[in-house]
Amino acid sequence: MNVPIPFASVFDRHGRCTSQSSTTTYYDPSPTHSLSILRPIPPHPLPELFRTQERYVSVAVVVVYIGTVQSNDRGHRIPMVARVSIVDYRGSVVLDTYVRPTHLIEDYRPRETGLQHDDLMNAPHFQDVQLRVSSIIRNKIIVGHSLWNFLSVLGLSHPALDTRDLALFRPLRKKLKSRSVVSLPTLVHLYMGRNVGMEYEDSLELSRASMDLFRCCEQALEKVVLDGGWPCNLPPETFAAYYT
Repeated sequence: MNVPIPFASVFDRHGRCTSQSSTTTYYDPSPTHSLSILRPIPPHPLPELFRTQERYVSVAVVVVYIGTVQSNDRGHRIPMVARVSIVDYRGSVVLDTYVRPTHLIEDYRPRETGLQHDDLMNAPHFQDVQLRVSSIIRNKIIVGHSLWNFLSVLGLSHPALDTRDLALFRPLRKKLKSRSVVSLPTLVHLYMGRNVGMEYEDSLELSRASMDLFRCCEQALEKVVLDGGWPCNLPPETFAAYYT
């Protein structure tokens, strides 16, 4: 009988995660097989231990800007979602789509996103993507980095207890002695020894990186939640309306 290799929330003595992949693997522990013989996880049925993993999805967005608004004598750029990516616990794609803008775009951020006008003009309408995302994340635990940005640009809300925001997870920030948000590429590089976002912002790459990093610290994070605590700082107060 195949037995799942547990994904322990373990960092090595250098502070790096020992789990590197979102692809769950199995091994056959019989004497005729060694641990080096790995097989992909079968889609069904899931072992009892892994059934709760179906509740997790990891999300990320790429944004462009449609204008600027003045607040407290400062100009704040107005984001518009341009791409949405959602993956499951094993990194498989649940949704990956461009989004047709509802406003005139002033800045595609081409150096950061690689996006141009033609990339979005034939994409699904915003309202259709919004409904699809809302359906996917309903009753799910969403994993990501700076989830308030994801929720706000899509105009959605989500139960705060069903969010796992790596930008707010205290142990990651405490280890780096940082009181401010540390970017996802920095966290993934320091804790997993991987580089993401080397060319353009890729929401699919970022959603998978978030899930991989979450799985490194999953046991520690979920134990605090199970014990009735909360291991994360609060999101910015101005985004409170997006959490229920």
